Amino acid sequence: MHHVDVFRIPCKGPGDTSGLGALVDAGRIDPAEIVAVMGKTEGNGCVNDFTREYATTALAGYLGSKLGKTPDAVEREVAFVMSGGTEGVLSPHLTVFTRRSAAAPRGGKRLTLGIAFTRDFLPEEIGRGAQIDATAQAVRDAMADAGIVSTEDVHFVQVKCPLLTSAKMMAARARGDTTVTVDTYESMGYSRGASALGVAVATGEVAAGAATDDVVLSDWGLHSTVASASAGIELDHNVVIVLGMSDRASSDFVIAHDVMADAIDGAAVRRALQALDIDDDSLSRVVNVLAKAEASPDGLVRGHRHTMLVDSDINATRHARAVTGAVVASVTGHGMVYVSGGAEHQGPPGGGPVAVVARA
Repeated sequence: MHHVDVFRIPCKGPGDTSGLGALVDAGRIDPAEIVAVMGKTEGNGCVNDFTREYATTALAGYLGSKLGKTPDAVEREVAFVMSGGTEGVLSPHLTVFTRRSAAAPRGGKRLTLGIAFTRDFLPEEIGRGAQIDATAQAVRDAMADAGIVSTEDVHFVQVKCPLLTSAKMMAARARGDTTVTVDTYESMGYSRGASALGVAVATGEVAAGAATDDVVLSDWGLHSTVASASAGIELDHNVVIVLGMSDRASSDFVIAHDVMADAIDGAAVRRALQALDIDDDSLSRVVNVLAKAEASPDGLVRGHRHTMLVDSDINATRHARAVTGAVVASVTGHGMVYVSGGAEHQGPPGGGPVAVVARA
């Protein structure tokens, strides 16, 4: 079983590895024990956000230099998930997870973590059943890697998934195939949605037979309460990180989750904190809050019309990150939190899962 440690590190820019380097030099982090890194970068979070690739390249290069490996080898072993967009009060940062063999169990459930990777997807598979099925299997593999037996002990599943580019769509057409959409920005939603449905199938929240091509971005009643998916241009496969609890883990950390009903549901954040016995006087125990944000597809928030989906200047995911980021920050007292935009099939329409990682 595992002993997992978690470190939240501020970043000066997408390529900044100095904070991680300082912890490595101080002996607090062993580079060989790093298994996953979740980051928020200050790009636009859209199709042309290359800060995600920049951050991943910088991290893989730094770790490769410490481990005597190529950056490509590091990327095949470490789960990098860079989420673009730090609108509003959100602050760029990294959340680094290390893992080693467990010591004696602590007498209660503690944080554990597992990772897995899917194969590369063909462009015509993105947003469709092939991506759903492969993601579901990767989640099962990551649960096994984490030592999680029951889906009830899964509290957050982070997926990094690909998107469609013009070149990818042209390649599909050249083979006589069609893609799920011809809009590159829209493809991000399809990829996130299919990935989230894959999580839902693996956790038993959606029956495998119900997760078909035609329900992606269509049947909003199908969703996962623990899925978080972020699409990017920097990869062709899915990266999966499962965070959960186990009574065989020896971590000093714990995790709990809830579900935000809408983009301004601060009460759900507080419930997740309360599940770990954290109140305003013990917020220092919180390492990070992980949340999904979405502009409600019906155009309403608590009965009032919003304009996020019809703003031609700023993408809806950017609005949503700014709103939910502020809500989460108002509870935690700072903006160095992980809020990802686009919650298709991740929680109820307009809402999304939220998880708290904290010291026990």
